[in-house]
Amino acid sequence: MNAIEIRDLSKSFRGLYALDRLNMTVPMGAIYGFIGENGSGKSTTEKLICGHLVPDKGAIKLFGRNYTDAGVRVRVGALIENAGCFPNSSVWNNLMMQAINLNLEHPREEIGRVLKIVRMEDSANLKFKSCSLGMKQRIGIAMALLGDPALLILDEPINGLDTDGMRIMREILVDITKNSGCTVLISSHILGELEKIATHYGIIRQGKMIQELSAKEMESRARVFVSLKTKDMRGAKTVLRGKFDKVKEEEGYLRVYDVDDTEAIVEYLLQNGHAVSEIQKNKIGLKEYYIELMAKKGDA
Repeated sequence: MNAIEIRDLSKSFRGLYALDRLNMTVPMGAIYGFIGENGSGKSTTEKLICGHLVPDKGAIKLFGRNYTDAGVRVRVGALIENAGCFPNSSVWNNLMMQAINLNLEHPREEIGRVLKIVRMEDSANLKFKSCSLGMKQRIGIAMALLGDPALLILDEPINGLDTDGMRIMREILVDITKNSGCTVLISSHILGELEKIATHYGIIRQGKMIQELSAKEMESRARVFVSLKTKDMRGAKTVLRGKFDKVKEEEGYLRVYDVDDTEAIVEYLLQNGHAVSEIQKNKIGLKEYYIELMAKKGDA
């Protein structure tokens, strides 16, 4: 059984389609990275799953049941756009109001549980308006975790965070899936951070899902390349282009794509009067994979 199954989902606004026959499959226990440019339909998809919008066509199933089923709706927690907290109330009081709204049986124990998950036990009495952006995002996640949902939907939760804030957020999301068995659907533009935690990816463009794959599948498909430095980068690039199909100068390095034989490259450059000062083998990451995929789709 999958946590989310979407088939032929469409949604339009004033005659323009935000989603056009979208298909999506999110396995249970996954951290599913939902990727796409602004306006591609990510937030619309998440709002439809949460029941904030009504689809024009298509089907949404959560844990094998229709997404409107009351029994499955209570298993979904979400943070879309912002936490919606009262600025002059404490973290604890904001969580208590949400717990009462959800009619939780043991609200104090539940608040203590979620504060521990998001590493904010010592900030319970702090006013919401006094919290940093990273803390506010964690409070939003704590609110979404009230009631111990089986599915957590997060819309851009790491955008704007500093390095330490992103690290804490990564740890929280990994802990949620490992310790609680929760499935996480997370959208983000920060692909380098998403790559560190996601187990699956869905790439959307202009309201259509253009590719879904696991992190292992992406790793196996990712192109290899050799990056190197020489004293004469321009001359070395000219020499390498005489032998190899794709050579680029990027981020201060010469990159030779679809090749992983470093010794052959070093030897070839030496034969042509260029000594290599630094060389290493790499694979393209999620960001490069996404850019290449978008370029191919744009040419199609």
